[in-house]
Amino acid sequence: MPDLPAGSGAAPLSREQRVIDAAAALRAVAAAVQAATALGVQVNVAVVDTAGVLAAFVRMTGAPLHSADIAIDKAYTATSFGLPTSQWHAVLQQHSPAVREGLVLRPRFVAFGGGLPIVEGGMRIGAIGVSGGSEAQDEAIAVAGLQALGLAPSGA
Repeated sequence: MPDLPAGSGAAPLSREQRVIDAAAALRAVAAAVQAATALGVQVNVAVVDTAGVLAAFVRMTGAPLHSADIAIDKAYTATSFGLPTSQWHAVLQQHSPAVREGLVLRPRFVAFGGGLPIVEGGMRIGAIGVSGGSEAQDEAIAVAGLQALGLAPSGA
C-alpha cells in the first residue's frame, strides 16, 4: 500500500501502540511467584500485552491446573477493558440485567479479583493475571508483579 502523499490532509490509518516487553513481563511474573511463595500459595501467573497475547506465564508446582487458563483470562479481561477484574461486580451493577447477565457469559471474561492492567505513563501496555489462591491473595500477588515494575494498580 503506498504512503499518503505529503500534505494530502488525510488522517493516518494506523497508530503506534506501546506494549510490555519480554524482560518486564518476566520481572513481573518472577515477583508474583516470590509473593505467592511468601503467602504459601501455588498460583499461575500470566502477563499479556495490550492485544491480550501472552507475553510471560508460569505455573508454580502444585498450582491448580484449571486456574492456568483463568490466570490468562484474568489478564486478558484486564487489558481488554483497562479495569481490574475485581471491579467488575460493582461496574456491572450500573448496567441493565441484559448486560449484567450477558457479559459474564462471554468467553474469556473474568469478573473476579486477580487481574490488573499494567499502565505506564498513563498508557496501558498489558495486564497481569493470577489464579490459584483466594481472590484477595491473587490480587495481592498481581500487585507485587506491578510493584516489581515500579508501577501501582490503576483502573477506572
